[in-house]
Amino acid sequence: MNKALRQLFNAVIVLFVILGLSSSIIMVIRAGSLNSDPRNLRALYHEYAAPRGAILTSDGAVMAQSDPINDSFQYQRHYHKGAVYSPITGYYSITSPADRGIEASRDRLLSGQSDSLWMDRLKSLFTGTQNKGASIETSINPKMQEAAYAMLGNLSGSVVAIEPSTGRILTMVSTPSYNPEDLTAHDSGDASQAYQKLASRSDNPMLNRATSQLYPPGSTFKVIVAAAALESGQYHPDSQLPAGASYTLPGTNYKLTNSTSAANGSNGKISLENALAYSSNTAFSQLGVALGDKTLAEQARKFGYGSTITLDGTNSTGRPMKAVASKFPEDQSQDRLALASIGQGDTLSTPLQAAMTAAAVANGGKLMQPTLVDRVRSSDLSVISETTPSVYSQAFSSDTAKALTTMMEAVTTKSYPNLAIPGMQVAAKSGTAQIGAGNTANDGWMIGFAPADKPKVAVAVVVHGISSYGIDAAGPIMKRVMQEAAK
Repeated sequence: MNKALRQLFNAVIVLFVILGLSSSIIMVIRAGSLNSDPRNLRALYHEYAAPRGAILTSDGAVMAQSDPINDSFQYQRHYHKGAVYSPITGYYSITSPADRGIEASRDRLLSGQSDSLWMDRLKSLFTGTQNKGASIETSINPKMQEAAYAMLGNLSGSVVAIEPSTGRILTMVSTPSYNPEDLTAHDSGDASQAYQKLASRSDNPMLNRATSQLYPPGSTFKVIVAAAALESGQYHPDSQLPAGASYTLPGTNYKLTNSTSAANGSNGKISLENALAYSSNTAFSQLGVALGDKTLAEQARKFGYGSTITLDGTNSTGRPMKAVASKFPEDQSQDRLALASIGQGDTLSTPLQAAMTAAAVANGGKLMQPTLVDRVRSSDLSVISETTPSVYSQAFSSDTAKALTTMMEAVTTKSYPNLAIPGMQVAAKSGTAQIGAGNTANDGWMIGFAPADKPKVAVAVVVHGISSYGIDAAGPIMKRVMQEAAK
């Protein structure tokens, strides 16, 4: 009898141990995954029951906010002019909570669960009031953002505008775009169907082309080659470069040509300033070969090439927003280096990187860390954190910056007077990169800054898959964004 009781007692102890272990696994080890599981409606109800913080433009206009609704979730996320601002906001859905953009990078602040909001949560606990998320104030200028989006229209491309002295991102547009509002349905079936519809589109509207798409930069890369030449001490704006109507790539029979006769120079020579102003392929390809790939690669790295760039990660409470690394390969054969030096071949850039290139010239060679969030406020409007400008790199000297500014102004005065803005000098560089099988289409670029003497904005525009040149497709967009920035 005693033996039977002991066996029963041991069995009960074992069962209690198993129960304790399983409960611990569920409550501690698997708690995070269970809470984040979209099938866990209790967790969703709890998360949606508190109003998520707003995402705002630089002037306080609402891009995203949570509004009361008469259903089990109590609040629903709404996006104002959603397609215009989706690269910045990302979206918040019951099937994919806090996906992309600031919704993801500042998730715990927006939801009110960040450690920096512990006092707010404590107040809510003792007063019985509702816990509220923090609001995120961005650097986005709504007039510039909306103008850039309207100008791109049905084209595929991107516009990025930066305040050169601080690195604040004023505009970040990507087209084709999507409306996050389509993903906010409280019916999981409807939300999933809307996501699958967007995800299956061949034009990929959910891709942020400003940060996640690499394009050949075309002749805009000549600014970086010119910077390397000036920094070497062997060249100045009046230096005469070999040019001519054609240049046979080393070790090949391929002849590189120019798009205009002015780019050929005179008697086979052209000044460095005019080579940039008239975008001489024959001059810059030979200049790149003369400088060497290690010199160009090092200069490109100082602009940010070769590194992922974090836009909103210093104080991130979620998944930081990052731009993919732009590329300038080292150890290239001379023929590949010649092509890379004019922004073709294996050279690839994001629109953000292109804007950073213009911004570095505008800011005296000092490249600032790009940022998207100005400050974070709690529900009582007190400031939780505020972004301070920081230096990304010293890309080149102030003397080089002055020379490049003069040379980029010459692009406007000598080649493209249609870019001129009354009362404001514009420094710019166009680019046209051939793409596709047989080079049957182009990516059209424009980068620049204004006013050239006291820069307020640096802009990069790319328009993908066009038949015209960069100056024709991207030039008017850059000009319009600069005009909005000047208001």
